[in-house]
Amino acid sequence: MIIFLLGRRRRLRVCVATCNRADYSKLAPIMFGIKAQPENFELEVMVLGSHLIDDYGNTFRMIEQDDFDIGSKLHTIVRGEDEAAMVESVGLALVKLPDVLQRLQPDVLVVHGDRFDALALATAAALMNVRILHLEGGEVSGTIDDSIRHAISKLAHYHACCTRSAEQHLIAMCEDHSRILLTGCPSYDKLLSAHRRDDYMDIIHSWLGDDVKEQDYIVALQHPVTTDIKNSIKIYELMLDALISFNKRTLILFPNIDAGSKEMVRVMRKKGIERHPNFRAVKHVPFEQFIQLVSHAGCMIGNSSCGVREAGAFGTPVINLGTRQTGRETGENVLHVRDADTQNKIYHALELQFGKRYPCSKIYGDGNAVPRILKFLQSIDLDEPLQKTFRFPTVKECISQDIDHILETQSALAVDLGGTNLRVAIVSMKGKIVKKYSQPNPKTYEDRIALILKMCSDAACDAAVNLNCRILGVGISTGGRVNPHKGVILHSTKLIQEWSSVDIRTPVSDTLHLPVWVDNDGNCAALAERKFGHGRGVENFVTVITGTGFLLLSRLAFPHRHWWWHPELGHIMVSLEGPECSCGSRGCIEAYASGAALQREAKRLHDEDLLLVEGMSLKKDEQVTAAHLISAAHLGNSKAEAMLQTAGAALGMGIVNILHTVNPGLVVLSGILASFYQNPVQQAIRQRALSSAQGIHVVISELEEPALLGAASMVLDYTTRRTY
Repeated sequence: MIIFLLGRRRRLRVCVATCNRADYSKLAPIMFGIKAQPENFELEVMVLGSHLIDDYGNTFRMIEQDDFDIGSKLHTIVRGEDEAAMVESVGLALVKLPDVLQRLQPDVLVVHGDRFDALALATAAALMNVRILHLEGGEVSGTIDDSIRHAISKLAHYHACCTRSAEQHLIAMCEDHSRILLTGCPSYDKLLSAHRRDDYMDIIHSWLGDDVKEQDYIVALQHPVTTDIKNSIKIYELMLDALISFNKRTLILFPNIDAGSKEMVRVMRKKGIERHPNFRAVKHVPFEQFIQLVSHAGCMIGNSSCGVREAGAFGTPVINLGTRQTGRETGENVLHVRDADTQNKIYHALELQFGKRYPCSKIYGDGNAVPRILKFLQSIDLDEPLQKTFRFPTVKECISQDIDHILETQSALAVDLGGTNLRVAIVSMKGKIVKKYSQPNPKTYEDRIALILKMCSDAACDAAVNLNCRILGVGISTGGRVNPHKGVILHSTKLIQEWSSVDIRTPVSDTLHLPVWVDNDGNCAALAERKFGHGRGVENFVTVITGTGFLLLSRLAFPHRHWWWHPELGHIMVSLEGPECSCGSRGCIEAYASGAALQREAKRLHDEDLLLVEGMSLKKDEQVTAAHLISAAHLGNSKAEAMLQTAGAALGMGIVNILHTVNPGLVVLSGILASFYQNPVQQAIRQRALSSAQGIHVVISELEEPALLGAASMVLDYTTRRTY
């Protein structure tokens, strides 16, 4: 027991400091995560800034309602809402913080963003040798906030940033890239899972009135720009005039406590906004309810970072006014009115944006930020030197490191729906299968959908937290006919029951908040060859997939423009009086050369006691397969050899017909029978094809998992802006 206690690492004491309602929405998910791991962490909560001001809603109460014990409350705001008051507030905070930090003795102080309160926190902690983890460093917004944010980054020892660009900015600022963690925004962990509440209409009605409908109201949130207060007040006044003229119910939040906010409130009251029937003016909305209001709004307007960050996750239309967010990464849902100098400009923007819906954007997170941050915190070595080191000169663009908490590998989630197994794989940009998961394919639709969603969710979480992979989308390969445009399986093979007229894209996309592509397994195999195999650089080619029970032929032209094209090339007739095919006809290629056809012939020979030769045996109750026919032929069984020659000739004739029809530059054979069919097919081409086609080569695929790799290629090619 003594040895165990000596070897046990003590809990990390983490102090989370929150200054206002906005930063609490980012810090709360981390606080909940820390609190849920008492064996690893000891949480201290410090509250200061506008949280403790009545005019701004006394928002410290929502922290208490979340069942957090507030260890310290610091009244640090000097009222005045001008530049001098901001400076005095920083000074007051610096006077009070040393006593608190000495009492709490935190190992790490977590600070968020770019507020002047956060600058005071970082300054005090750095001078008192307390390690600092800064959230959302490296971003660009075009105001004094940039200077404050970058100053905090230079004081901080560790960085949890939201985007790849922010990470690159921190590296360019000479921060040690081994101490930078690309996490995504912590608020996305909550909003991606919580915005689909069933009671969202109750929330809308409670804030805007019982007569308001979904997507028929506006959320407005405008803050002062401290470097251009006069112009920001003018824009605020023009925005209010435009909203009054637009005549839609509007939820308008009071501005923050920055210099200029007092004048903005005067403008709002001068125009009678608080008494206007179309407006609901509020100081604070709980974050969980604010998510619902933004996600179901017809439009959001103002200059809050929420508009360019969180609103994108819902596809909510946003009108960004002025320069406060200049430089921020935004989704296509944001319409910028940077020179908002007339009411008409803003009104016209409302006409363009109101009521639209955009694809959800995950620029700022994928819902897995908190597990990454907690893992990062646990990796902090308290025995390493406290003094920061900077990296001069600027680090190269490639920052790959063997540090398991930095996300480096852009990847796709690939799903293969087979008749026996349901498989999911994480596939890197270079075609490496990072990890593969497999489960028996359920027999019913409900069980199958449930398993697909669970396996995909588990794999996405595993990729984000443990495997350093960022999932860009999901590609699904399935047997049968598919409408890739709609992501619908029209008609499946007999091996997969209850799997016709199935919309597979919607449930997977809704669950993972990722784009989803769907295609049939034949096309996926061809796509895999084009991206990772012999098809690279070939204008068009034919892929033949030979399985134990099937034969698939797929032709891929480059670029692959005609998505909804699944030709049944396996059912090309090569004989008028040939064996019966599963399609109901006779003499098809599949009736001769598929695994099922070879198995049929093997059983017939076995029933006639003509299959087994010396060196072969069958165990009791062992099923006769195509493999037995091939083995018999290799051991000198003349009848088995004749049947295989017929099968190879039939496949060769079919492929010759395809060469004459679509003129491909290459034939790729894939599957367990590929090596057997290569020579017969090549021979048939030389003997029967037109002279112009006799030089076409037949090669064997080197890909082990063509269906999974093809499914992944749909994601990787699209998300890297290649088209086919």
